[in-house]
Amino acid sequence: MFSKTCEYAIRAMIYIAQQSVGGNKVSFRQIAQAVDAPEPFIAKILQDLARKELILSAKGPHGGFFVDQAGMQRSLADVVKAIDGDKIFTGCGLGLTYCSERNPCPIHYEFKAIRNQMQQMLESATISQFNDLLDKQLVYLGRS
Repeated sequence: MFSKTCEYAIRAMIYIAQQSVGGNKVSFRQIAQAVDAPEPFIAKILQDLARKELILSAKGPHGGFFVDQAGMQRSLADVVKAIDGDKIFTGCGLGLTYCSERNPCPIHYEFKAIRNQMQQMLESATISQFNDLLDKQLVYLGRS
């Protein structure tokens, strides 16, 4: 459903946010290990997230990546749009360029309903909500 880049970005955002609660900054190596992603790939993703101001970074011996209070309130939809664009929320389920209400593809109406539900779920899910669930061990980001 999401690109591999987007999956890693979502996992990285949640991990960084979880570490940021205690005032910690994390290196790209720590993030790559925590989210089970190749270091060079996660480094590029983190640069992109920082450039788009979804995460923050600080240089120096005590530097690293972190999320501020505004970042904690970001939705998963914000991350998806920043990495994959909004095609997942607007595109055709069969990938057709001409699919629309006037020219529906064979799965248009069913896919549109699912797509709208997914968009609503992603827009209502904030990064901080996942921190709470992780802290309570109700969900897991990695292997347990």
